[in-house]
Amino acid sequence: MSRLINLFQTQTSKVLNVYCTAGYPKLNSTLEVMESLQANGAHIIELGMPYSDPLADGEVIQESSHIALSNGMTIEVLFEQLSSMRDRIHIPVVLMGYMNPILQYGFEAFCKKAKEVGVDGLILPDLPLFEFENIYGKTIKANELDFIFLVTPETPEERLRKLDSLSTGFLYAVSSSATTGKDKDFSKVALYLQKLQAMKLKNPVLVGFGIKDKASFDAVTAYSNGAIIGSAYINALSKGDAVATTTAQFLKSVLN
Repeated sequence: MSRLINLFQTQTSKVLNVYCTAGYPKLNSTLEVMESLQANGAHIIELGMPYSDPLADGEVIQESSHIALSNGMTIEVLFEQLSSMRDRIHIPVVLMGYMNPILQYGFEAFCKKAKEVGVDGLILPDLPLFEFENIYGKTIKANELDFIFLVTPETPEERLRKLDSLSTGFLYAVSSSATTGKDKDFSKVALYLQKLQAMKLKNPVLVGFGIKDKASFDAVTAYSNGAIIGSAYINALSKGDAVATTTAQFLKSVLN
């Protein structure tokens, strides 16, 4: 049984998935950040692979990607850092990124290495549905990686059900059609999430984009299995205080 399936069987509500950028704030911060997230109550770590043109990401995450790339982060370096990850990290870890650097690394080699180091799943926003079904999905499945599709309030119901049928682990519900880190009107988001709830989807639903504090976390988890926080956490790390202290304070402010 995958770590994600096991998690959602034991934790059906208020699941917290925290996004962090590999190689940020410093090149060797990756595992320190991950351990701090695990120690302070995160249920899933979404580890961003920095890329020079991250289409779905807002300014905060784009800047963290830029800094991580300047620090020397690459897919090769990331896999080296994660080689002993499972000695210390026991919660699910999902890699989030974009196709271009993965294709340069080699898609099959990437999936094999991800499995080898103990990665649980992938979020690749620019992998088209057709290419997933006809080219890449077999390799992902063969390496026992979950694949998480994104849906938005504008996704037609037929396509939404299709993406749900192909997703494993969970379904990523984007709160609105904007980049990450933007403030949201959560009264409108609630209507969208109630619609998803009524559809009785196969996968648990985690909500992302604009979740930044206890109020927004509680607002979306009233109608979903959990939420994804990214920009607000990266913003907290950017202040330059110790990773462990920053992470403990940030997660306490969201969960307590």
